[in-house]
Amino acid sequence: MPPSADVSDIVDNTEELREPEILTWRGRIGRLRYLAYTMGAYLLMFVAMFFAGLIGGVSRSPVLAMFLMVLCGLGYFVFVVMAAIQRVHDIDWSGWTVLLMLVPLVNVIVGLIWLFKAGTDGANRFGPAPTPNNWGVRILGCIAPLAFIGIMAAVALPAYQAYVAKAKARAVQQQPQ
Repeated sequence: MPPSADVSDIVDNTEELREPEILTWRGRIGRLRYLAYTMGAYLLMFVAMFFAGLIGGVSRSPVLAMFLMVLCGLGYFVFVVMAAIQRVHDIDWSGWTVLLMLVPLVNVIVGLIWLFKAGTDGANRFGPAPTPNNWGVRILGCIAPLAFIGIMAAVALPAYQAYVAKAKARAVQQQPQ
């Protein structure tokens, strides 16, 4: 009679994927989804802050405007912390490592690790791998670096133009007559 025991050394390649949940700290999200979610939340917060200021201006109540803006900022902060915890879960780190973002200079290194380190393949101790990104996540995730480059250009170009104008004025002053 042939053996009827289960063979446990065969790996099942049909791993389970899980659709990431937005409003929780449990689960995992990848690099691009982290960028997309935080950028989308930032854009929503920007619009909400605009309307909070508009409501405060129409009602002539700066206290109301400030209260609504603080409320929007607090909601944004909570969402970003939850997304960051999910991101570190994808790297198979504890969610408590998000507190490293409070340490100056260390936060830059940790932030770069979050953006460039790939998540663990397959399931880890925080759950199954997230589903592949859809086009909306890809587009929104690409807006974040472009926004950063735009902000840097908006700051750097006027400073460079002022430098060039001063250099030309100085060169004119130093010309022998």
